[in-house]
Amino acid sequence: MTDTSQPTTASITVGDSELDLEVLPATIGSPGVDVSKVRASLNAVTYDPGFANTAGTRSAVTYIDGGAGTLRHRGYAIEDLAEKCTFLEVSYLLLFGELPTREELDNWTTSVRSHTLLSEEMKRFFDAFPRSAHPMAILSSATNAISTFYEAYYDPKSADAFYQSAVRLIAKMPTIAAWAYKKSVSQPYMYPRNDLTYIESFLNMMFGLPVEDAKVDPVVARALNVLLILHADHGQNCSTATVRFVGSSDANLFASVAAGMNALWGPLHGGANQAVVEMLSEIHDDPDMTMEKAIERAKDRDDPFRLMGFGHRVYKNFDPRAQILKRFADDVLSRVGIDDPLLEIAKQLEAAALEDEYFVSRNLYPNVDFYSGIIFRALGFPTRMFTVLFAIGRLPGWIANWKEMHDDPATRIARPRQIYEGPILRDYLPITER
Repeated sequence: MTDTSQPTTASITVGDSELDLEVLPATIGSPGVDVSKVRASLNAVTYDPGFANTAGTRSAVTYIDGGAGTLRHRGYAIEDLAEKCTFLEVSYLLLFGELPTREELDNWTTSVRSHTLLSEEMKRFFDAFPRSAHPMAILSSATNAISTFYEAYYDPKSADAFYQSAVRLIAKMPTIAAWAYKKSVSQPYMYPRNDLTYIESFLNMMFGLPVEDAKVDPVVARALNVLLILHADHGQNCSTATVRFVGSSDANLFASVAAGMNALWGPLHGGANQAVVEMLSEIHDDPDMTMEKAIERAKDRDDPFRLMGFGHRVYKNFDPRAQILKRFADDVLSRVGIDDPLLEIAKQLEAAALEDEYFVSRNLYPNVDFYSGIIFRALGFPTRMFTVLFAIGRLPGWIANWKEMHDDPATRIARPRQIYEGPILRDYLPITER
């Protein structure tokens, strides 16, 4: 049901010409002003640096209200999904629009379990990387590489091709991620185990050895399940927009997702939780650094030091995902029973920032990256795997957005315009005269 309080008319005037604009209603949140005819009618383009005020698509996947701290997938509150669902259940919801029935979930889970293995030929692919290779480089490269085994599923207009591609991506991503990690530590690759859950099999591939399986603590598995759900989708962010952008050329789903992974790699997006741990390490390694000094340095605009994991571009009061993780953090840290000085620094830093007027007045609260970095570290994941875990979680959101775009060709990215500011026309000079 559409919000009837939303405006219904708008217009734009350029010079002596005026154009009436259609207002596109939203079921909830901000309506859109359709400016698609401005260039053709007024010979002008709209200017929105960074597209912060531009809706590039209509979507029914995820709703975010940054002011209220609201995040919903297909209408379901993230709090309910994180508490009551498995990651594969939420993946089904994002891809197909409804929570599955028991039969649908069983069939979906069986489909995913049937495709967890990688071709044995892929071992040579992993072996070709240096041990020092970043796991994100391997992850995105391997995602492109496995597409070569499934060229029959490239057609973006085929519903069956989409389903088969989606199943294989979700099924194989934990295997790719675990093999990327095993490569970095010179340990044998572990195969997936279909007698375990999706999360348990991944943890076993990460931390098990051919001589003995990993002992998977149910509290750890539950925490990772929640972490993946909390990363499953987040609207039209950098990586999701990249998947849509690449997919607009009819690039196959594998190639589009690989592009999204590379966008996610940046420290201002998926790499933020890694930056949190690096910041904590910087504080720990500096013998002169105190909590008070760290807080004061973060408030100094002339000091390059920043408190990573505080505040959010979208959420203006609190990050609902962070509130969920905060409750899990204590349970996880208590369960694993590790003595990590960085985790103690994180607790002290959080408490100090939440009591400082500078941070309170600016709503610079700990976000999902702050807590996820702490929990990932407590679970035993090395820092360079953090963004890989983010990518596994975000995968169903990327796939859902790719599908939505192809289901509605009008939402494809045609060609963003620019305002040209370069020279108008220049005379060519031979190289001897330059």
